[in-house]
Amino acid sequence: MEVVKTRNELEERLTVLRNPGKKVGFVPTMGALHEGHLSLVRNAGEVCDVVVLSIFVNPTQFNDPTDLERYPRNLEEDIRLLETTSCDLLFAPSVEEIYPEPDKRVFDFGHLDKVMEGKHRPGHFNGVAQVVSRLFDMVKPDKAFFGQKDFQQLVIIRDLVRQMNLGTEVVACSIIRESDGLAMSSRNRLLSEKHRKSAPLIAKTLFESCNFAKNNSVADTEKFVRENIGRNEDLRLEYFQIVDGNTLQSVDSWEESNYIVGCIAVFAGEIRLIDNVVYK
Repeated sequence: MEVVKTRNELEERLTVLRNPGKKVGFVPTMGALHEGHLSLVRNAGEVCDVVVLSIFVNPTQFNDPTDLERYPRNLEEDIRLLETTSCDLLFAPSVEEIYPEPDKRVFDFGHLDKVMEGKHRPGHFNGVAQVVSRLFDMVKPDKAFFGQKDFQQLVIIRDLVRQMNLGTEVVACSIIRESDGLAMSSRNRLLSEKHRKSAPLIAKTLFESCNFAKNNSVADTEKFVRENIGRNEDLRLEYFQIVDGNTLQSVDSWEESNYIVGCIAVFAGEIRLIDNVVYK
């Protein structure tokens, strides 16, 4: 695996690696890598000839400066983990390399970025669109791999690719979980011991709600999840919403759509965790 830090180095190496007919797979990350990220690399390696991974903590997608400051960073450890995978090229740019000048672009995703994460983290998805569009322009991947855990982000990036006619296939990969069910996240390592013990209740509740939903309404299922999380004093629910998996519009009945997803955000102490479950 090679490590490059500038756009020029990246493009030079890709010119060599991208021989005629070779497919480039891309995994954009913010580092603090874990098994979830490594599974994306493995998925990319199975269907692409060249795998590129980026590590860049993107300042424009953080609406809370404290969250940006405490986001875990450990490039040396990340490199060590990546060297055990099929990753060919690691792109680890500086802020100045990605944003040589301020990015003032404003994207319009209609309803998609007005709900759930978009409602509670204003400006977040505009920042995601800024960095992803820049990275796609630099790497020019045939396929890009994203985890299903960031479900709303996945829907928005697909819309971004469509809007900008980028020609990259966005591949959704399954959520990777800890042995106790907690969705893997770089933020998990920031949890206190007490909150780490309570956090698996999020996934447990979502899984239980799938059984509950078989004989109950959407409204009752949402209430079931809210009440279950609310009983734990270490957890504070920010939102739980059952939506159409394509439009992110709330649904009132299970018959409204063939693709229905429940999305949740919970604070475990000061650390914000997200997860989701597919009902249909």
